[in-house]
Amino acid sequence: MKYTYQARDFEGRQIKGTIEAANRDEVLDALSAKNLYPTYLEEKSAKGTFQGEINFSFFNRISQKDIVMFSRQLAIMIDANVPPAEALDALASQTNNQKMKTRLAKVAADVRGGTLLSRAFAKYPEIFSTFYVNMVKSAEVSGDLPKVLERVADHLESEYYIRSKTMGALTYPIVIFVVFIAIFIVIMIYVIPGLIDVISSTGQSLPWTTQVIIAISNFLRNQWYIIMAVVAGLVAFLIYYPRTKEGKDVIDSFILKIPIFGNFLRNTYIMRFAENLSTLISAGIPIADALEIVADLIGNNVYRRLILDVRKKVVKGEGIYLAFSNYEKEFTPLFVQMASVGEKTGQLETSLLNVVRFYKRETETFVESLSSIIQPVMIIFLAIMVGFLVASVLLPVYQISTTLPTT
Repeated sequence: MKYTYQARDFEGRQIKGTIEAANRDEVLDALSAKNLYPTYLEEKSAKGTFQGEINFSFFNRISQKDIVMFSRQLAIMIDANVPPAEALDALASQTNNQKMKTRLAKVAADVRGGTLLSRAFAKYPEIFSTFYVNMVKSAEVSGDLPKVLERVADHLESEYYIRSKTMGALTYPIVIFVVFIAIFIVIMIYVIPGLIDVISSTGQSLPWTTQVIIAISNFLRNQWYIIMAVVAGLVAFLIYYPRTKEGKDVIDSFILKIPIFGNFLRNTYIMRFAENLSTLISAGIPIADALEIVADLIGNNVYRRLILDVRKKVVKGEGIYLAFSNYEKEFTPLFVQMASVGEKTGQLETSLLNVVRFYKRETETFVESLSSIIQPVMIIFLAIMVGFLVASVLLPVYQISTTLPTT
């Protein structure tokens, strides 16, 4: 088999090339004999260089589920005394995701070259978050990597479950709404004009509903470019504005004030914060460092600032309970009281897990309620719109039929 590689020599110069070998180990041995440090290694297709060279980022996207499976498999293999580099090579060879395969191969090469696993993971933040890297780093100190990886996998799986359940509840109504809008536009552009021409030729006065439909149809057919420009501008705004610091701050503050959904998001952020913090503390990471890590994982700038403020107070010697008690609007009294109990008993991570369990049930209940409410609301909305459309067409037809002379 042929392998392409990138390596560096002792002077730091980058060297690229291909090499024939029976397996990856032989390639690594051959490069080591030449005093080369491999930074990239990939098997070439027997028919040419087609394999691995075409990269569609959408299809190669690494999901959180992929990382969960990887973490569990790595934990099992390391617990079975398989060396980390060999375990990473094995996992890289069995994954179908080309991006994941390439990254794991590079991590394995780094680890084989003497790099700590946490530092090797840290090179790929798009896959291994700060939380993940710090958990692995703590495991390297404690010497209990399999247990920590299992804990990380449990945590990521929990977040994945809540996210997928929420998205599942919203997907159905969004799809139905989009399909309805598409059908409505097609009817307005291609069907209504022909019917209106027939109705208007009779000289009958048209009901206001029909006049509204005519106005919409004419606008869609004659000023479609305005709609396209507005839609394009809105899409661009929604994509790029949240990426700016000002936009992120405005949106993160606004969504917390939305009725009903604001409370749901607040509970979600509290649950995420408590679970991340509990996991980090249980891994032996100091509370100040854990707070700094979690602040970047919440995903909301309002909570990020508050958590960093809490961290400053904790560093100055203030207790967790007192630090959080100033933010009861963002951190509920239940969370504050549980933090107080955990601090007094020395079991903060256990108290935080109780908070996680409570808010997880609250979140699941809300998602189930949302799913059961939103579907009938969508049905009623669609029924009203369809009824309005049908009435706009049938009312003038009925008027015409009643005014026709009888024989």
